[in-house]
Amino acid sequence: MPREETARVEHGRLWVWGVSLLCFIVLMIVTPRIPQDQSYHDFADQRNFIGIPNTLNVISNFPYLIIGIVGLVLCFHPTYLGLSSKGEVWGFAFFYIGITATAFGSAYYHLKPNDSTLVWDRLPMTIAFSSILAVFIIERIDERKGTISLAPLLFIGAVSVAYWRFTDDLRPYALVQFGPCFAIPAMAIALPSKYTHSSYWLWGAGWYLLAKVEEAMDKEIYGATHQIVSGHTLKHLCSAMVPVMVTMMLVRRRIDEERKSLWEIWTKHWFKSPMKSEQSEIGIQAWNFRSQDWSSIF
Repeated sequence: MPREETARVEHGRLWVWGVSLLCFIVLMIVTPRIPQDQSYHDFADQRNFIGIPNTLNVISNFPYLIIGIVGLVLCFHPTYLGLSSKGEVWGFAFFYIGITATAFGSAYYHLKPNDSTLVWDRLPMTIAFSSILAVFIIERIDERKGTISLAPLLFIGAVSVAYWRFTDDLRPYALVQFGPCFAIPAMAIALPSKYTHSSYWLWGAGWYLLAKVEEAMDKEIYGATHQIVSGHTLKHLCSAMVPVMVTMMLVRRRIDEERKSLWEIWTKHWFKSPMKSEQSEIGIQAWNFRSQDWSSIF
């Protein structure tokens, strides 16, 4: 690896760990303890169809099951997804395991919403968040360190849920959930990847952001739709688009020999050289001239 690229990767590694450590310190020292608000369990749509409590909030988890199983099967046929290392295979496998388990855990929680059942909703999500973060380390920082980090990150995710359950403090879980939500788009933009189609990570982040907005506006959306669908039901459907985006990316991506970050791609596109701009302008003028010639003929 060239010295310049090695220095860039090392700088990216220090940046990621520094930001992660800073986020944790700020969260645990500056912020107060965050207990679980019991009104969280009071969802807008509590209708009972065909004998299933909170029916739409339960069955709207079905898309997780479909995309989770499809992705998991494809992970163990690496040629379909172009996974080039065991670390990637296991990282994405745990991601799809987390998505599949979320279908069951979230459905179980919504049958009888309370803190005890919420554990089984949140635990699978931490598996998905943690494994995707490990995949990013593998792809953009260091393959060996990313593979080694998979188990500790999964353990940290599980501990954050246990910490909340036994201390009623959501701060570590909030970091596990929202940390990757900020870190992954930042790394996708700033750090070079060995694969193409990194923009799908940003599409996934956008869908997840939309899902969180719908979750926060559960009752408002339920009222605005005249009690047809609630914000929480839409949250399930939109957040299921995240693994869809990831799967589409895996199917379409290829090895990028240049290893460019999205930022480098964007800046190259936005700030073209003057010669290229001049050539483009000359080409446009030539096209207009030829168009005028043809119009004069007809």
